[in-house]
Amino acid sequence: MSIRAASHADSWYTGNGTALNKELREWLQQVEPTDETFPVQGCKAVIAPHAGYSYSGPTAAWAYKAIDTTGITRVFVLGPSHHFYLNGCALSSCEEYETPIGNLPLDQDTINELRATGKFEPLTLQADEDEHSLEMHLPYVRKVFEGKDIKIVPIVVGAINEEKEAEYGAILAPYLAKPDTICVVSSDFCHWGTRFSYTYYYPDEEASSRSGFDLSRSVKPSPSYPIHESITRLDKDAMDILTIPPKSAETAHRDFARYLQKTKNTICGRHPIGVLFAAMAVLEKEEGVKPLVKWVRYEQSSQCESIRDSSVSYASAYVKF
Repeated sequence: MSIRAASHADSWYTGNGTALNKELREWLQQVEPTDETFPVQGCKAVIAPHAGYSYSGPTAAWAYKAIDTTGITRVFVLGPSHHFYLNGCALSSCEEYETPIGNLPLDQDTINELRATGKFEPLTLQADEDEHSLEMHLPYVRKVFEGKDIKIVPIVVGAINEEKEAEYGAILAPYLAKPDTICVVSSDFCHWGTRFSYTYYYPDEEASSRSGFDLSRSVKPSPSYPIHESITRLDKDAMDILTIPPKSAETAHRDFARYLQKTKNTICGRHPIGVLFAAMAVLEKEEGVKPLVKWVRYEQSSQCESIRDSSVSYASAYVKF
């Protein structure tokens, strides 16, 4: 049986099962929303980060605490490709994914159905194990579904355009509509700094995306508006676009693509997010579904003050029907 190893254990997170279980439990226990009750009844999807757990583990807990596990037997996990070019989506060839707190079987029936569409490429074991965007969610999935019989459908989403996002969204929509299915979307938000080749900056809190510009050693930020506040504004603009209601999923999907064209914000999971919103747009039209998307946590790895600094942003959201 082909098993994908937990290749990032002992580097991006602890490989000690006992320690990892304790860590995840404590992060989940620390989630205390003030304006709603977790888990969220009717939760159908979450968006959460995939950095090393010391950076993004506590933020991801806010998404996973929202999941109502009642009746769920299948979990789709959509993550971006970081290591190879892919103009489409790819499916794992493995039968099981390893985590230090218990393995996760893949839903071979669903994967074979998706393969039969002719729209998905095969993922080699090497490419599978190199990619961290899926793996960083596996321990959380195993933890929140502790003791439950579930199967996963991991999908690597490539650098696809808005039209292809809609195409894959239409393929996945019927699965998302089923009451036994939930979807995890893997994404960090802004990667800011010269090491990411991204130094976009709003000069003040009222600035529009058209008045933003790139910082450099000769072009410095305003003393009254720190870089980290500009990054927050940049990310919050995206989160506002991806909040439903008041807009529809179809409108949010279109507006998010336009936002990315303007700002070039380095949201690495932008295409998995696009596929999710495209799937919800189909369900709005064909099933009369009225999705709600709410962002519940936002953090930055550090606070940038100068062009020499860098940071990665982390955000968590849940989707309910």
